[in-house]
Amino acid sequence: MSRHQHILAWLNDVASDLHAIRHDIHAHPELGFEESRTSALVARLLEEWGYEVHTGIGKTGVVGVLRNGSSTRRLGLRADMDALPIHEATGAAYSSQHQGCMHACGHDGHTTMLLGAARYLAATRQFDGTLTLIFRKGSIIPTFQAST
Repeated sequence: MSRHQHILAWLNDVASDLHAIRHDIHAHPELGFEESRTSALVARLLEEWGYEVHTGIGKTGVVGVLRNGSSTRRLGLRADMDALPIHEATGAAYSSQHQGCMHACGHDGHTTMLLGAARYLAATRQFDGTLTLIFRKGSIIPTFQAST
């Protein structure tokens, strides 16, 4: 058995949950500094999994903290949550429900991947120290305007 086989088995067990989270976030994209629904979802899940949760960081950012063992070591992991001001025309069952806004940048997947890691680390506690998860708001900020 591979040394990481237990992780693959765990991922197989929670894959449908993670797909559902990603599809939900994708269907409800929010532009930078407007990620209130996504932030609430992230905070609720982190709390369910036993994290100390801090909300409202920079308006809509979320930080989850999980401590295990006695080490003073710390690890921080980050994901972006915001979407782009683009009309979605994919036709996917989980297409954006917000006209003119979509997760064309992959942040729905980015957020879901960090939530997956958060769930795994909370369930297994296979670390010694403090884990800080940063769900960042507003990483995509338009720096130009189209000329007319």
